[in-house]
Parts: sequence; C-alpha cells; structure tokens
Amino acid sequence: MNYTTDQNFSPILSCLRQLHEKYRATFDGQVATYIPELARANPQLFGVALVTADGQVYEAGDSGHLFTIQSISKPFVYGLALQQLGIDYVLAKVGVEPSGEAFNSIIFDERRNRPFNPMVNAGAIATTALIHGEGHDRRLSCVLKMFSRFAGRPVEIDRAVFASEKATGHRNRAIAFLERNAGMIDERIEEHLDLYFEQCSVLVSAKDLAVMAATLANNGVNPISGDRAIEERYVKNVLSVMHQLRHVRLCRRMGLSHRSRG
Repeated sequence: MNYTTDQNFSPILSCLRQLHEKYRATFDGQVATYIPELARANPQLFGVALVTADGQVYEAGDSGHLFTIQSISKPFVYGLALQQLGIDYVLAKVGVEPSGEAFNSIIFDERRNRPFNPMVNAGAIATTALIHGEGHDRRLSCVLKMFSRFAGRPVEIDRAVFASEKATGHRNRAIAFLERNAGMIDERIEEHLDLYFEQCSVLVSAKDLAVMAATLANNGVNPISGDRAIEERYVKNVLSVMHQLRHVRLCRRMGLSHRSRG
C-alpha cells in the first residue's frame, strides 16, 4: 500500500531534501561514455528517492526522470532465471563467487566451466541466455513483465541506447562467443545478446529503483501494487549475490583482502 506522506512533518523527507540541496551543485566525475548514446545524458539531473517496505514514498529533485537501468538489471534477471529453472540448474550454469576482476573482464571459472557470478558481464550474459521463451519476442516480453512487476508500472526500452549498445558492444560479443565455444550458452548468440542489451536499456527512474529495492526488502511483494514480483524463496539468493559482491568491491577499494570458498 502506498501511504501519503505529510510533506511538512516528515523527518525522512526533510533529510532527503537536505541531502539533495547539499549535493545538487556537485559535478565531480563524468557521464558514462562506454556506450556512445549514454554520453548524451544531462549531468545536471539529480534525484533522490526512498521507498519503505510498507510502501511509504519519499522523493526529492529529479526522481521521476527516466534513464536506462544498465547493470542494475543483472540481479533482477538472475532472480527471473531462478524462478524459471530453480537454484540447482542456474548454479550449474552461473556461479556465485567473486572473480576479483573488473565487471567486463573476460575470465571464467574454468574448473566448473561457468562464469564466476551473475553480476559481471560474462555471468549476466549467461544468465540472460537461460531465460525461457519461444523466440526473442516472448523472452523479451517475459523480461519486461518481470521488471514491470518490480517497478509497479509498465516499463519500456530506450531503443536509441539499445541500438548504440548493440553497435559498440564488441567486448560483450566476444564474451558470448567464448561462452558458446565452451558450451556455457547455446547457439542463439545474437538473440541472447539482443536480449541482454535490451534488458540493460530498460527505462527506469530513481523512484522506480527505490520501489524495486523495497520489493526485495518486502520478500518479493511490491509494496505499492501488492503484486508478487519474485517468489519469496529466491529473494535471499538475489540479495546474497548483491551483498557478497558489494562487500568484495568495498574491500578492494579499502585495500583489504577477501577470500571466498567454493
């Protein structure tokens, strides 16, 4: 249920507005250019959104502006694969161990003949390749419906970003062909890549992402729409992968070592 928050007496909203005011004039860094179309983004846009597990919504700034979801799509598509195929099958195809390398590195778990995890590009492409459906259009429809359940509204694809990513995604194409050569994915390479590029090009806002996060926090039920977006038993698997890899990246930034077992 979506509760209407008193705009004048909410300490959470007041805090978000203060943060927005404090950082809205900060322009450190640069917009992404690894996909040419992303370089067109307006760096002055800045929005903050927070959604609680019981459906309370707080927003400040450009929280409704749409942008492409990119790598944030990875854990949600992983959850979809888990729902369709089950944890044992997916785990045989995509691991859950940190690779210790960059997100777009061309490296695999050669001992188990699979990508290390679904959060790096190699694992994300292999995960997308698992999505069931007869033909590209049905598979894409399945992915879009999943994102729509999480966001609580129909989502669409930014076709300009998709076309740009498809035209320049040579490294991802190389990863897919290597995975096919090793038997990690089936022969529908271009179809899998199109679907992967499309999932990364789904349009969302800061508010949408906050709703999606709140849905995971609410054991898979969207707190705004009341619809179930993912089976409760798979929520922990999605969160575990997200948490583990976030921890590894944080350790690397801090210069600390990490160790995994598997």
